[in-house]
Amino acid sequence: MTAERIVDAALRLTVERGLDSWTLRQLASAVEAYPAVIYHHVGDRESVVRAVIERVGEEIPLPDANLHWRDFYWQLLADLRVVLRRYPGVARRFSLYGPLIPSIEPLIDRGVRVLQRDGFGEESVTAYNLLLGTAAALVSKEDDHLAQPLIKPDSPETYAEARDSEDQPGLAALGRNVYERVKDPERLVAHFTEFYDYSVQIALDGLERRLTRIHP
Repeated sequence: MTAERIVDAALRLTVERGLDSWTLRQLASAVEAYPAVIYHHVGDRESVVRAVIERVGEEIPLPDANLHWRDFYWQLLADLRVVLRRYPGVARRFSLYGPLIPSIEPLIDRGVRVLQRDGFGEESVTAYNLLLGTAAALVSKEDDHLAQPLIKPDSPETYAEARDSEDQPGLAALGRNVYERVKDPERLVAHFTEFYDYSVQIALDGLERRLTRIHP
């Protein structure tokens, strides 16, 4: 038994069930050992969770530091979503742990330095936190939705009623939008990718506009 084997098993359980949906006892069963063995080699459950996040951090590709800051983050955040979606529940902890996870330190360092180089100055850390926090929050919401779907078999009918609301045109517009998605499972899944890309694009647009105010 080794710490590496235990974390390997924890990663598999995270892929299958989500980071917050397996117990230390289930992990011990997966490696055919007693829970005390987990404590001995890795620690308590939170220690295992941090080890899982450390491993996930190692999988995140780092874009070329020579890229323009906008291209750098467009690529980084696209790759980040792919990795985080592979391990449901990790996104919720990703921004929380930050520098406490050694494998994430190179990402933080390069991400902030790219912003510093391209003119964000003292706002570089804030801009970094905005972009990574937005990405992690969006993936976390996607994790939650897929773990506990709010879209039920009768949802199309529910939203069909909302889309015909004459006295609440805003609600009707949202109803039409959601109705078109919930009646088509493939379109519903694609929605998360589209909304993620849209949100990242808007965040980048906002920072680009902010840069013109820092350097009129």
